[in-house]
Amino acid sequence: MNKALTIAGSDSGGGAGIQADLKTFQELGTFGMSVITALTAQNTLGVHGVFPQSIEAIEAQLDAVLSDIGTDAVKTGMLFSAEIIELVAEKLKQYHVNNVVVDPVMIAKGGASLLQDAAVEALISKLLPLATVITPNLPEAAKILKMKEMTTLAEMESAAKKLHELGPKYVVLKGGHLEGNTKSTDILYDGQEIILLEAERIRTKNTHGTGCTFAAAIAAQLAKGDDITAAVKTAKEFISAAITHSLSIGGGIGPTNHAAYRLYR
Repeated sequence: MNKALTIAGSDSGGGAGIQADLKTFQELGTFGMSVITALTAQNTLGVHGVFPQSIEAIEAQLDAVLSDIGTDAVKTGMLFSAEIIELVAEKLKQYHVNNVVVDPVMIAKGGASLLQDAAVEALISKLLPLATVITPNLPEAAKILKMKEMTTLAEMESAAKKLHELGPKYVVLKGGHLEGNTKSTDILYDGQEIILLEAERIRTKNTHGTGCTFAAAIAAQLAKGDDITAAVKTAKEFISAAITHSLSIGGGIGPTNHAAYRLYR
């Protein structure tokens, strides 16, 4: 059984974070494990509280899973603080973890901050050099690179190259925030070649957890032995299906449907 570990925050509403990652791992045929970095009080209307876990609790979870079960891939999500990022980086090196997918979660859909400002530098210096692939959206990429948000595909390509210089083996820059396109275009960059991955843009407000789910799908496929291009293409298909058949629950931004890839393709 291929194994995948998510190191992220818990979403009490079930649409993002640890919950989304574990659903995705299960749907893609991997055994999912979790290390919870923070608890959030969250629903479709927004984030109502963030409660980071102690360093001791996070370290104990990491040691328990990695010393016994091990993992074929890791996906990081909401890490919240520089201290947590430094611990995670240390443990990834200690246990010689391969296939590290870094989703640099910074801001929730409703605008709540999920990463302290001081933690951005730790993310850049400690975690990105360990990453097999990073999966920022445009606002996250702009914050990492200290630049204005991108508005064109050419600017995205330039940003992907700059992100690659920070140390990850691969960059997937997600173009869902790019206005004016009928397609959602992501960029996969390996340091030499740019590959464009397109899908029809789906008009729905129910997109909670899309970033978490996409990154988790990449991790699941890497855990099963896919190369990066195959993993990203499957993840793109998985999240497109999940958005197409998204769930209109709650009074705000509903979640994607993690079962859609299995049920409707």
